[in-house]
Amino acid sequence: MRIRSTTIIAVKRDGHLAMAGDGQVTLDKTVMKHGARKVRRMAGGKVIGGFAGSAADGLTLYEKLEGKLDEYNGNLLRAAVEMAKDWRMDRYLRRLEALLLVGNPEHLLVLSGTGDVIEPDDGIAAVGSGGPYALAAARALVKHSSLSPEEIVKEALAVAAGICIYTNNETVVEVI
Repeated sequence: MRIRSTTIIAVKRDGHLAMAGDGQVTLDKTVMKHGARKVRRMAGGKVIGGFAGSAADGLTLYEKLEGKLDEYNGNLLRAAVEMAKDWRMDRYLRRLEALLLVGNPEHLLVLSGTGDVIEPDDGIAAVGSGGPYALAAARALVKHSSLSPEEIVKEALAVAAGICIYTNNETVVEVI
């Protein structure tokens, strides 16, 4: 059985970052949970992170990134690069199946197990099964509205939930 879940969307605009995630966890053709929390604050509230993929793997990666943030005094970019190096090189970490979306008002990053640390040009990023739908909606809203980052991620996630069967409207939003 294949576990599918999640849409995580983040928008960096006007010195703020908002990140939203849905709560659905799906096992094969069955919704197993509606209210999973996949977006949370890290580094004393200065960084927001969200994950798509296996919950255990995502939580393990949160812990690893928290350690790197502590080690590098909250420097998100440095901590992300160092974690990506470890993720790619370590035999145990290499097997983790999750993507991380992390950010603060200065940086928004997508981290993967292949060593990717990607900072989108437009300050908008999304991961997960509904990510492409949420990303498209957020880009349109950024371009054609004056909505706040929080309003944009809520609307973009609602669009994704209306299209992606692995995404629901049980939304968790964090803003810094």
